[in-house]
Amino acid sequence: MPLTRRARILGPLLIGLIALAGAAGFAGYRMTLSMGLAELQATGRHRLDLYTASLEREIDKYAYFPATLGLERDVLELLAGPSNPARVDRVSSYLEQLNQRAGTLSIYVLDRKGQVLATSNWRQPDSFMGEDLAYRPYFKDAVDGGSGRFFGIGTTKGEPGYYLSSALIDNGELLGVAVVKVSLEQLEKSWDLVEAPALVADENGVVILASVPAWKFTTLRRLDEETRRLFDRTQQYNRRALLPLELRQSRRLDERTSLVHLAKSLTEEASVFPVSGQFLAQTQPLPGTAWNLTVFSHREQIDDMAWNHAALAAIGSAFLSILLVMVNQRRLHQRDRLAAREALQQAYDDLERKVRERTADLSAANARLQEEVAERTRAERTLRAAQDELVQAGKLAVIGQLLAGIAHELNQPLTAMRTLSGNTVKFLQRGDIATACSNLDRIDHLVDGMGTLTGQLKSFVRKSSGHPRPVVVQRAVDNALSLLDQRLRRAGAQRQIDMPEAALWALCDPNRLEQVLVNLITNALDAMEGMPSPTIELCGAGDGDRIRITVRDHGPGLTEQVRSRLFEPFFTTKDAGGGLGLGLAISSGIVRDFGGALRGDNHPQGGAVFTMDIPIATGGEDACRKN
Repeated sequence: MPLTRRARILGPLLIGLIALAGAAGFAGYRMTLSMGLAELQATGRHRLDLYTASLEREIDKYAYFPATLGLERDVLELLAGPSNPARVDRVSSYLEQLNQRAGTLSIYVLDRKGQVLATSNWRQPDSFMGEDLAYRPYFKDAVDGGSGRFFGIGTTKGEPGYYLSSALIDNGELLGVAVVKVSLEQLEKSWDLVEAPALVADENGVVILASVPAWKFTTLRRLDEETRRLFDRTQQYNRRALLPLELRQSRRLDERTSLVHLAKSLTEEASVFPVSGQFLAQTQPLPGTAWNLTVFSHREQIDDMAWNHAALAAIGSAFLSILLVMVNQRRLHQRDRLAAREALQQAYDDLERKVRERTADLSAANARLQEEVAERTRAERTLRAAQDELVQAGKLAVIGQLLAGIAHELNQPLTAMRTLSGNTVKFLQRGDIATACSNLDRIDHLVDGMGTLTGQLKSFVRKSSGHPRPVVVQRAVDNALSLLDQRLRRAGAQRQIDMPEAALWALCDPNRLEQVLVNLITNALDAMEGMPSPTIELCGAGDGDRIRITVRDHGPGLTEQVRSRLFEPFFTTKDAGGGLGLGLAISSGIVRDFGGALRGDNHPQGGAVFTMDIPIATGGEDACRKN
């Protein structure tokens, strides 16, 4: 065949082959990319829901705090009457205690003009006392609408936080505004371990929370001059530079989803997830705020898979086209080899069919595996929730048993306060100021004692996360004994405490450790009921990388039948109505969650002894300070 004729035939054929391969590769790329992005979007929506729920929980914990200050008579009198240094100190001291118990950054009260009259940090050099905060939006919102929410950076300490404000009204008259500032730093720390970076931006596009520290206080879009002047006027971000985040949108998929590119930062720190490159950005508004939560899902794996599939499709289509051309040419020139070529084609078709069938089987198996994993995850969450509710029910059962003693503990000071207050009125009428002041001091001490008791009850009954952290064992023992003090005195029980002077730091949840101690001490008192001189021994000591705590009674001890079923749920030796038999089972589960063990046996010198081994907290007080 002449060379020119061969070129005329092969030229268009080669161009068509290249075009077909390119089209197949493009189709494979688009199909794989579309499927991968759809799966990535589903994962991102799930992450958005999780992050939104965690942020709402963190904020809602403190939503009621400002309004409760309107129930304090001292606060209302401070706002309604003339300035009184003693009253200011009393209210500031109350706010200081409330701030420590709640774990907030600061709590303060402003008058109708926006001036700080009392604050929780009144003892500190950088106190807010006397500052004029009328320009702050949370003050204006509370005055105009009754409440306000605002994220900003403090002008005194430069500390970022979320401000919750509420108007304080008495008899229909606005007296002032209460403000609580909370930190969202703990939520940001929890984001450090997630699989994809996330950020929260306010209504102006300023990043206020971020899993990547370098992103914080940047902007998703350039700020106009009017917005910057507003920030300078309200000092919301304390004159931060607010530089733009190097974020470039390449394609928008829908109203809240787009493909973006994040530039690599010169100060980029090591992270468990990629923070630069190509991402799928998904945005969702946070209910009750003007904020938006954005999650960035890295798409490098999807792009790589799409290009691989594109290459395979192009190569496969080119190979198939070449094969068809060769078959056609050989069919025209070599009819005798037609059967062999047909057999080869059939073998190739069989191989393609088997590959498709095997691929379909693998896809079905993978789908079933994902469903099983999801079902197991849901079951584990349900079981964990049930365990937490059971632990909480155990606490409430203990509180129910202690109710009579608690009522007695509160009734005595209330009776004394009533008598003292009546006498104070008479002494004031007689002009005996010294005796009246003495009575008021005694009432103040009684109120502090009642506050301590109710604070311990509140701390004991609240739901705890169950996450272990460094805890001082001696403090947990003291709290448990304090809760049971009335019952111990009523039973005439002697306490023998053997604890070292140095603090024993254990790695556990303090609230649940106290619950276990209260349960063991209560069981010991039940075992010695009716005995003339009951005695309870409490010992604690370090043992290598463990801390051993023992609770011993001087009762009749444990029978063999009881020892064999000691931690079995619903097994109890008490009379009907005396208990459900869940106390030791719950306690054993709590200690096991700590990574420890709870055992029960008879003491060689008589009585039952329960031994609890829990892990020691390395680092002690330093580790506790970090947490």
